[in-house]
Amino acid sequence: MTALYEMTDPAAALFFHHEASEVIFSDGRWNEGPAYFPAWRSLIWSDIPNDRLMRFDEITGTVSVFRSPSCNANGNTTDRRGRLVTCEHGSRRLTRTEHDGSIHVLAERHGEGRLNSPNDVIVKSDGSIWFSDPHYGINTDYFGNRAPSEQDGAYVYRLDPATGQLAAVITTMVQPNGLAFSPDERSLFVVDTARTMGPDHPCHIRRFDVSADGGLTDRGVVVEASAGLFDGIRLDDAGRIWAGAGDGVHCYSPDGRLLGKILTGSAVINLCFGGSKRNILYMCAPKTVLRVPVRVRGIDLFATTEGAA
Repeated sequence: MTALYEMTDPAAALFFHHEASEVIFSDGRWNEGPAYFPAWRSLIWSDIPNDRLMRFDEITGTVSVFRSPSCNANGNTTDRRGRLVTCEHGSRRLTRTEHDGSIHVLAERHGEGRLNSPNDVIVKSDGSIWFSDPHYGINTDYFGNRAPSEQDGAYVYRLDPATGQLAAVITTMVQPNGLAFSPDERSLFVVDTARTMGPDHPCHIRRFDVSADGGLTDRGVVVEASAGLFDGIRLDDAGRIWAGAGDGVHCYSPDGRLLGKILTGSAVINLCFGGSKRNILYMCAPKTVLRVPVRVRGIDLFATTEGAA
């Protein structure tokens, strides 16, 4: 599949226009939640309906099943110790895979009820874990197990690493989904994919200020989706927002100005930066997973964030 590039701001210098995106996997039903592990030189992602986690080895170029069944895993990330943190739709819980392969449950209930279906997850430099909990894993049996919600809404949660306390930190969004911190961690960007409920509902990226104690202040919508839906987002080390969209990947300035697009010929559900220099963009489309070199670097998830809130 050939990547076509559309530049709104040529000065942004985002792409190598001679580079074509490479399909590294084409046997999925709904690929999601890519996370890159530098120590393994590997990408882990979820194939949700097929109930498996997949692994791509950059050294050998091979794809294998990392875990099956996966409890209909969706979002994945790595913590600062290189462990896999996973949102599981089927079990309605958040888990961490330890270095010895054992699985530790981090969260599965809030208040008196079970979580809806944890969807996307990120880890802040202080060790706190932030994840979204929309209804997609309980709406049907395709992405999880159909069941009634036991929560009053769909929230974004923060898990305190010291106490294990789970707090609902965003309760005003309809279907919170992809989320990412700015490089200095003073801003949190969150996608609302409520348009899946109908055309009159929102699909946008909101920005929240993050205070020193983890509190959030809603600063409003950064950008509305213009092609299909936003879903997963990542930021590069200059603070630009890279968002999966209905026609590929859109790149925005921190204030929401469109800088350019990668037109892949299909929707991109989620994405992440990888490679030894964090300059390979991995993109999960429904049936395929692709990669392409870019001119930018993703945020170093293992670096100490100085001056962060």
